[in-house]
Amino acid sequence: MDEHTTTPAATAEDPTLVLLTVEEAARRLRIGRTTCFALIRTGELESIDVGRLRRVPADAPAEYVARRRAAKRAA
Repeated sequence: MDEHTTTPAATAEDPTLVLLTVEEAARRLRIGRTTCFALIRTGELESIDVGRLRRVPADAPAEYVARRRAAKRAA
């Protein structure tokens, strides 16, 4: 494997990424792809369109978790 080849696991953990695929965001959240798309559809997980692609900002999964934790504490 050369220096430009990455495995899916290595890509998902790369801290220099600005945007994640939906699958990478799902792996970070430890949820399924379908659940991740549902969170995007409801607006709970931020995403953007890049041409015909759907991407999740790298900080969005952590922000989603922080909002869920804050909501749980407030309840």
